[in-house]
This record gives sequence, C-alpha cells and structure tokens, in this order.
Amino acid sequence: MPGAGKAVVVEVAKKLGHEVIVMGDEVRIETKRRGLEPTSQSMGEVMLKMRSEEGSTVVAERCIPKIEKLKSKIIIVDGIRSVFEADAFRKRFPDFMLLGIHASPKTRYNRLFKRKRNDDPTTWQAFLERDRRELQVGLGSVIASADLMVINEGRKVELKKNIESLLEKVRIGENRWQT
Repeated sequence: MPGAGKAVVVEVAKKLGHEVIVMGDEVRIETKRRGLEPTSQSMGEVMLKMRSEEGSTVVAERCIPKIEKLKSKIIIVDGIRSVFEADAFRKRFPDFMLLGIHASPKTRYNRLFKRKRNDDPTTWQAFLERDRRELQVGLGSVIASADLMVINEGRKVELKKNIESLLEKVRIGENRWQT
C-alpha cells in the first residue's frame, strides 16, 4: 500500500547495484500523455482507465520490455497493484518473487503526509480514498499472495537492514522460503 516502504526497498536495491523498474512511472507517463497534471486524483483515474481500456495487465506489459533489456540478476519492480500483473511477471520470468511490504494505515498516512509528494494525500479522507482505489484494482490480493512479507512499523534503518539481508539471500540463491 502507499507509504508502506517501497521507496526504501528501491533505495536499498539501487545502493546495492540492482536495477529498478517503477510501475507508477508508466502511469505518470500516461497521465502526462493525456495532458493531465500528475496529482493523486488524476493518476488514480488514469490508472483505472488504463486497465479498463487496455486490460488488467497493461502496466506490467509496458514494463516487461524494459525489464528484458536489463542485465542485472536481481531486478526490483516497484508497484505491482494486481494479481494479474504479478501473474504476467511470473509467466514471463520464472524466478519472479513477490515481496509484500506492510505497514498499518496510521503509519502509512503519517509517512505520506510528511513526504508531501505531489500525488500524496493531504487529508485522512483523501488517504482512505486512495487506499480504496488501490484495493479496487486488487492490491490487497497481491499483498495476500506475496512470497515474502516484511512488516515495516519501525524506523527506516530497520527496514533497510531487513531488505539488505533479504536481497543478499536472494543474490546468493538461498532458498526463498528461508528468508
């Protein structure tokens, strides 16, 4: 969910030399292509329109060619929103692993409020509306089907340590169920 800590995972992955694909960038590109400002509201609407117009895997399908061009052993894909997207990645990449990052709504709201990115909600009501929109496309099912789950209620430094450890285990090929 927004504010759970995906950006920290991306930060750690990049620091360790791994490539990152951000699915939300595809929605931002499409939002701008449609002549709209990239606000939380407009991007949410475009995300839903893209899926209704081009199918539930549209964002994943736009990312797959970009992933295929990368040479890294470990590639982080940030922002999967539906099991259909996860299935598209699993179909194309047999070693695909889905990592869920979980934090409570209160924790996530406080993080987003402090972050103040242009698409972050500024009120509790806007936060809840964004959560409902994300859940509408299937994010809850994605989280529930994650191969691995990291709980992120603590400090950023704790999450960074957990992710560094997890990525090292993946890098050396440890059994993914033992992380």
